Amino acid sequence: MSKIIFGFVGEIASGKGTACEYLINNYQAGYYRFSTIIRDIIKRLYIAEDREHLQKMSSVLRENFGQDIFAKVMAEDVNNDKHTIICVDGIRRQDDIIYLKKIPGFILVNIFADLETRYQRIVKRSENQDDKAKTFEQFKKDHENENEALIEETGKQASEKIDNNGTEAELVEQIEKMVEKYK
Repeated sequence: MSKIIFGFVGEIASGKGTACEYLINNYQAGYYRFSTIIRDIIKRLYIAEDREHLQKMSSVLRENFGQDIFAKVMAEDVNNDKHTIICVDGIRRQDDIIYLKKIPGFILVNIFADLETRYQRIVKRSENQDDKAKTFEQFKKDHENENEALIEETGKQASEKIDNNGTEAELVEQIEKMVEKYK
């Protein structure tokens, strides 16, 4: 059986990780996240793991090693993965998918939710050190950063779209329909 590779593009706290977690738990999917590469480096350097540092490190690496550096790593990881279903979390820019879309079975999925819904999620989950105390105004400002600005354009290329403004059950229903479509 060939691989099904779901590449998730979406704004901050749109539900990319939740969708991947569901696929991992229910389909034993392989999992790769663009930010894992950056987080590993930041942890090794003992730098605070906040959004500003993640974005700076991403920029430094791409400026010095090529805009497609993360795409190369991701494509290599996906090619080497033996899982039937694979999730790629955190696609943001065109360069992120240049190699992935060459792999048979790659499907770009745009997952989206309203700004207020995403703000409530980010504060609740507190994934980054600066998330819990973040104000709504700060959250809106986060969307002005270069890393976030390209998401909408990349999302337009998606062959699948998931509206994650509803309940978790509604999200699961959309994921199940998508899996069934490509199985």
